[in-house]
Amino acid sequence: MTHHDQDTPHAFEPAIVAAVLHHMNDDHADDNLLIARAFGDALAVSARMVGVDGSGGDWVYTSASGENDDELPLRVEWRAPITERPEIRREIVALYDRACAELGIEPRPHE
Repeated sequence: MTHHDQDTPHAFEPAIVAAVLHHMNDDHADDNLLIARAFGDALAVSARMVGVDGSGGDWVYTSASGENDDELPLRVEWRAPITERPEIRREIVALYDRACAELGIEPRPHE
């Protein structure tokens, strides 16, 4: 096992990152928007996931506030650092649940 600097988050293989982003942006676009509304801007109107590493996920979103037409960055940290692919799903599910709680929405059941 290689030693990683504590300040450097674990980097997943590019193919894993691509698969996670594809899945989130194609199959869970609504979840991305919930996450953006809960942790970025309650007026977010669109959001997509653009990155993932061992310490958190990255999204960009647009807001209906009208102050900025550009996509705004959003970084949300995981509950704890992760290094394994299955942990990505676990942390995104936990994040979705936190977003629902923040917004007062009933989360859907997880398979």
